[in-house]
Amino acid sequence: MRDVIIIGGGPAGLAAALTLGRAHRRVLLLDADEGRNATAHAVHNFFGHDGTPPAEVRRIGRSQLKAYESVELRAVPVTEARRTGAGTFAVGEEECRRLLLATGLKDDLPGISGLAGLWGRAAFHCPYCHGHEITGTRVSVIGATPDRVRLALHLTRFTPFLTLSTHGGPLAPDTRALLARHGVALRCEPITRLEGEPGRLGQIVYESGPPAPADAVFVKSALTQRSTLPGALGCATFPDATVRVDEFGRTSVAGVYAAGDMARRASMPMPFTAVIAAAAAGTLAAGALDQDLLSEDFALPNPFTT
Repeated sequence: MRDVIIIGGGPAGLAAALTLGRAHRRVLLLDADEGRNATAHAVHNFFGHDGTPPAEVRRIGRSQLKAYESVELRAVPVTEARRTGAGTFAVGEEECRRLLLATGLKDDLPGISGLAGLWGRAAFHCPYCHGHEITGTRVSVIGATPDRVRLALHLTRFTPFLTLSTHGGPLAPDTRALLARHGVALRCEPITRLEGEPGRLGQIVYESGPPAPADAVFVKSALTQRSTLPGALGCATFPDATVRVDEFGRTSVAGVYAAGDMARRASMPMPFTAVIAAAAAGTLAAGALDQDLLSEDFALPNPFTT
């Protein structure tokens, strides 16, 4: 019987495994190696790892877990987990007392030709992850919703060569005026395709008018759970598909924890999709989980109560 099975070996899962391994908990970490940031050149905003390729961050994390004998790693996908009659959880033939989900999110991209091949290389979603790297380059924010307008204004501190491509969406006159005051150009035609070399953007082609040279685009993806496990286990979710957790990573299902960009507290208005935030969430959930087990083992009150 394992103390904990962690499903997902990204930053949240690896950080949780490290914390629990150092606490001498019997841990099984299962990972399908499908990181959300796999196509990115580098991880940023993670001190000690700023500029490190995502695969290298994972390799270092897995390597450091080898120092802890109570932690086992297996490179296998997980499609099913269930609660047993004894109140424990079964994942395949393995059984555990607590379950920690760190399976992540996936990005469903807008259906613009050429976008998928640029994702993580010249097509981005987060100014904190990639804003610095586009400094002084030709950038287009795609969309016409208020959050896209906000992002375009946000990016004005990085580059003066900025365009909002509404992709055919409407913009109010006062919004147009706001963008113009801050030097943001406007293209309102629907986008036909993104052109360039593999992994590099060259220009945006519109349904009408001339193509626009561009080095990068920022787009909004639709987020979905990478795994069906949260739904199958009955975990409550928010409308944006993230799993609802409390401040200690506990889901609505007793004994099931969740960490990383797949989960958020109600006080967070949106998923905070940063590698360092995912690692911190994994560490916090692991500490709370360890105290949960300690309270159970010795019939003690649990200090992590809400």
